[in-house]
Amino acid sequence: MTYFQDSYRSKSWWLESLPQEITPNGKLNGKEDADVVVIGGGYTGLSVGYHLKQMKPDMDVRIIESDVCGYGASGRNGGFSMTLFGLTKGITKFRFNDTKARNAHIYMENSVDYLHDVITRNDIDCDYEKSGYLLVGTSPGQVKRVEHDFKIMEKWGLGGVERWGSDRLADEFNTDFYKLGWFEPRCGIVNPAKLARGLKDLAENEGAVIYENSPVINFSRKGNASGFVVKTDQGEIHSEYLVLATNAYSILFPQLKKLQIPAFTHIVLSEPLTPEQYAAIGWKNRAGVEDARDLIHYYRLTADNRIAMGGGDISLAYGTNLDKDLNEKTFTHLKNHVVDIFPQLKGIQFTHQWGGPVSVTTDMTPVIGYLGTDKKAIFSMGCIGHGVSLTTMNGRTIAEMITGQQTERTQMFFVGRKVFPWPPDLISYGLGQAIRGFMRLEDRVYYK
Repeated sequence: MTYFQDSYRSKSWWLESLPQEITPNGKLNGKEDADVVVIGGGYTGLSVGYHLKQMKPDMDVRIIESDVCGYGASGRNGGFSMTLFGLTKGITKFRFNDTKARNAHIYMENSVDYLHDVITRNDIDCDYEKSGYLLVGTSPGQVKRVEHDFKIMEKWGLGGVERWGSDRLADEFNTDFYKLGWFEPRCGIVNPAKLARGLKDLAENEGAVIYENSPVINFSRKGNASGFVVKTDQGEIHSEYLVLATNAYSILFPQLKKLQIPAFTHIVLSEPLTPEQYAAIGWKNRAGVEDARDLIHYYRLTADNRIAMGGGDISLAYGTNLDKDLNEKTFTHLKNHVVDIFPQLKGIQFTHQWGGPVSVTTDMTPVIGYLGTDKKAIFSMGCIGHGVSLTTMNGRTIAEMITGQQTERTQMFFVGRKVFPWPPDLISYGLGQAIRGFMRLEDRVYYK
């Protein structure tokens, strides 16, 4: 297995701009025993630890992180708290059915509301703004796709979404680039690295033990005995329950490797806008924005009024390679796209660029699953880049599963569902590139 050894601050501006230098927790050393071991110190794993200790304070919960908490996707994403489940509503509906896709959307609405509650109730300092989410159509093909989503919501009998026409969008953004908008006021934006570190504090304050700089070498069942053994380079823990909160990094473990593959998304960050630049572009309510392409662009403002622009294309890696964060061609495209949308910003400078992996299942749908028939090894993956609110709620759901609670969350269709495996590396890589190529072609022909 290969693990990153460079500084966490180099992985994103979010991590670089944390107000305090991170002093990592101690490594796992020697032999330990616990009730629950969680592999992965991102949103999912930290949420599991936090909720388990809230539900059963006497439960011994240990979280093992290979670097520092928030180092992975949790510290590098766009910071959108949004309701999208999987890739699109249409794909989820096609893969399952109307009822399940509707329930998934409600789960995500609840996830967004719950993350809002966790942040505000615990006063997590993460630059949180409940500024909304805006899906925009910028071409006839994109408008048709947004209209389709409105029809789905109407069929489901759900509200919570506002229809923004071109006049409303032009007033908001001082541009005629946008043709139709889908606005969800319940959504928001965060500094994702600050949120991850805040969730770490919550978990530790409840009594969860967190080890950092402790990459897991392997995990296994305890022979004929009940439970699991998790080994790092300097120690091991024996536990009754095991939670695999590794998402895209699941490819590092043979037991999980074929259940998902990582796709790398990329972000560029501008210098802070001057008051004159900000006034010129509008963006009055500061909503996070996505367009309706296949290979979407997503963008938002930071607390100091920089523009973070991401997406446009993805990078795929072969096998267990996780070193695909940087893509100069995509970075150049993203910088140009900022000016495509806001020609008033011609000449703006960009100070940072980075990337990170998202977890992709074969059916583009998230899953909380089991390894084994005893249901004591639980994994969560497949957020498809929309995991900020989803992973926090999934952590709560997993904690309910471990503590034996029957709730509306533990009864969701994606809990315990079977995942179609990806084929061997060579075929998976070729298939991934073919899907990417089709999406790029479709964007050029229909959604440009």
